[in-house]
Amino acid sequence: MGKLTVGALRAVLAVVLAGTVFVQAGMVWALVSGSDPEDGSLPLTPLRVIVVLGMASAQVALVCVWRLVTMVRRGTVFSHAAFRYVDVVIGAIVAAALMWFTVTALNAPGQRDDPGVTVIMAGVGVAILGVALIVLVLRMLLAQAVARDVEAAQMRAELDEVI
Repeated sequence: MGKLTVGALRAVLAVVLAGTVFVQAGMVWALVSGSDPEDGSLPLTPLRVIVVLGMASAQVALVCVWRLVTMVRRGTVFSHAAFRYVDVVIGAIVAAALMWFTVTALNAPGQRDDPGVTVIMAGVGVAILGVALIVLVLRMLLAQAVARDVEAAQMRAELDEVI
C-alpha cells in the first residue's frame, strides 16, 4: 500500500471521525440542555440517543480501520492480531444495523399512510447487515492468507535447514 493511499485514507478517516464527534456533541448538547422541544411527531429523545450510539459504533469501526491500515503499512496485517480489529469492525457494523432497525421501528407508527418508507428503511438495515457479511467474508480471506503465510514461513525454515 503506497504512502499516498495510506495518507488519503487516513485523511478521510480523520475527517469522518471529526464529523461524527461534532454531530455527537450536538446531539448530547440537545439531550442535556433540552433546547429543542419535541413537537410530538417523532420521539426525538430516543432518536438522539440512537444517533449518539450509532456514531459511537461508527467511530469504533473507524479506529479499527485506522489500526488495520497501520498494520498494512508495517506489513504485519497477515497476523492473528488483525483478527481482533476485524472482529470489532464486524460487531460495530452489526450494532449500527440494530440501531437502524430501532430507528425504523420508532419511525414506523408515523408511516401508516405510506408504509413504503418503513420497507425502504428496513431494506437499508438489511443492506447494512450485508456489509457486515462482506467484512466477515474478507475476514475469512484474511484467515486463509494468515494460514498460507504461516505455512510459507515453515517451508522457508525447512529450506533453510536443508541449505
